[in-house]
Amino acid sequence: MRDAPDDIGERDPQALAVVSVNLRILATTDMHMKLLPHDYLAGRPCERGSLAQIASLVERHRTENPNTVLVDNGDFLQGTPLGEQAARAGGKPHPAIASMNLMGYDAAAIGNHDFAFGIEALQAAARQARFPFLAANLRLRGRSDFRGFTILEKTVLTDSGRQAVLRIGIVGFLPPQTTAWDSDLSRQMACDDIMATAARILPRIRATGADLVVALAHSGISDRPATRGAENVAADLAALDGIDVVVAGHTHEVFPGRIAVTDPRRGRAGIDTAGGRLAGKPAVMPGFCGSHLGVVDLSLIHEPQNGWRVAEAVARCETVEGDLPPAPAILRSVAPAHRQTLSHLRRRIGHSDDRISSYFALVGFDPALRLVNMAQRWFVRKSLVGTRLAGVPVLSAAAPFRAGGRGGPQHYTDVAPGRLRLANLTDIYSFPNRICALALTGADLRDWLERSASLFRQIRPGLPDQPLTDPGFPAYQFDVIQDVNWRIDLSRPPAYGLDGGRTGSSRVRDLSWRGAPVRDEDRFVLATNSYRLAACGLFAPLTAGTTVVLEPGPQTRDVIRNYLRQRRRLSLDAAPGWRFQPMPGTSTLFETGPQGLSLLPQVAQRCGLRMEHVGQTDQDFALVRLHL
Repeated sequence: MRDAPDDIGERDPQALAVVSVNLRILATTDMHMKLLPHDYLAGRPCERGSLAQIASLVERHRTENPNTVLVDNGDFLQGTPLGEQAARAGGKPHPAIASMNLMGYDAAAIGNHDFAFGIEALQAAARQARFPFLAANLRLRGRSDFRGFTILEKTVLTDSGRQAVLRIGIVGFLPPQTTAWDSDLSRQMACDDIMATAARILPRIRATGADLVVALAHSGISDRPATRGAENVAADLAALDGIDVVVAGHTHEVFPGRIAVTDPRRGRAGIDTAGGRLAGKPAVMPGFCGSHLGVVDLSLIHEPQNGWRVAEAVARCETVEGDLPPAPAILRSVAPAHRQTLSHLRRRIGHSDDRISSYFALVGFDPALRLVNMAQRWFVRKSLVGTRLAGVPVLSAAAPFRAGGRGGPQHYTDVAPGRLRLANLTDIYSFPNRICALALTGADLRDWLERSASLFRQIRPGLPDQPLTDPGFPAYQFDVIQDVNWRIDLSRPPAYGLDGGRTGSSRVRDLSWRGAPVRDEDRFVLATNSYRLAACGLFAPLTAGTTVVLEPGPQTRDVIRNYLRQRRRLSLDAAPGWRFQPMPGTSTLFETGPQGLSLLPQVAQRCGLRMEHVGQTDQDFALVRLHL
């Protein structure tokens, strides 16, 4: 805390006594354009989680404590069809910014997904905001509408009922990998190391007169100490002198609470998942899509000689319950964009004879992935006509974006048979990735599948009901490649660790293409998406040595739409291309959405699997036993 006396101590002799203030910091993160309690993909209202409901909760807090600060921690402009509608609308008022202005946000950090529609769109949104956009480790080439930090001069009421002024420094950080995840951004900006930036900028913030510093870190909480360029460094930031409060995000978890990336077997000193402290500092990570509101209550004491200091702190995340009414002002503000989005999503794009779902994607049955792979392969084959690669076999890789996990038991693709509309297409392919293609050898192909197979835990033969998947490995990293067949030997350790490092193991067995074993020297073209070309992440070691034969082109969703327009009527054979190696006397457990249980007999028969529903988890997932 700053050691200079506050203004009240310079003008009023009574202020020479100790002064105390209760300050409440309210925080959102990873809203992903969930402005209203509406599920655009299912086409119906949903009960839990939205900015409109959080607005009501914020008003309750302001009634309880007038000394409040409201901040957001990034990834608020992309994530639902409403965000895409806002991006298409150009210079019109952005519904998210209009809502945040109405709610009286004091500052917002920038997240990596906020660049999804380009820097120009992000800057246009920033110019509409009545609060600063913060990104201390961002360097733009050219004019910038963003700041590294801001000093909020907040007039607060002391416990004795008098007024005092707090100078609250708020600083924002985003992942250094942001430019690597979208190569187009690297020509316009750079993202520096978070820890080095913080070490450089914190003395400046204090020198500017900050009594208190809040770090908005669009960064997760890792169980490993930060290395240069690390993505998830919230715990390391908290350990720095000069930071008093940390708001974490990016990994869509809840803190205080269970954090999947923290391995309880190793643990890490300074991460208090029950008390909400990182390195002894109060910290919150309030979920995603409006699931929670982060609340940090600070008891501040001003001493004439020492300035302000934190005497006590309590951090918590409040669940946004389904019965919490949305704020009428936010409903009115978002209504025009909401209506336009609904109209756009009703457009018909084709017909499907089959139910398209992802409930059993992690055991080999996923019609949605098959559709994506069919469309990608169609586009790449067409693009390579007349080139030297025209005769090379084209494979296609896709991963399930909506397969439960941190998204919860409703976070699955589920499209009924019949007419397909744009809303269904967004359900099938959620992200604005662009299609591209790589030249691979047979050895590269095997490595790709080994990387994907790291999703699964090592299973001990002969034991019942072992967890099938590693919760630290997101499903969107599990690529399934069409037109090849292989088996996964779960008795072996994963070939790659969660950090991308090779372990020396191997799980992929009997890899074949059109019935013939794949040799290391065989040549293929792999259709994939621009995210896989990132110079960081789990697949970076695999793509680093490959040749890009088709640069990122149109959005993959548009490719699928054009494919459906050509096919008009779709019939999907979701026969699995991969299976688990048999392990007699062994069973595993995996989670799926309860709505998918009606498919269980069909999937078991189609895939030759023995499965049964055995219960429900405390997060309301259906629990299924798979006999290996």
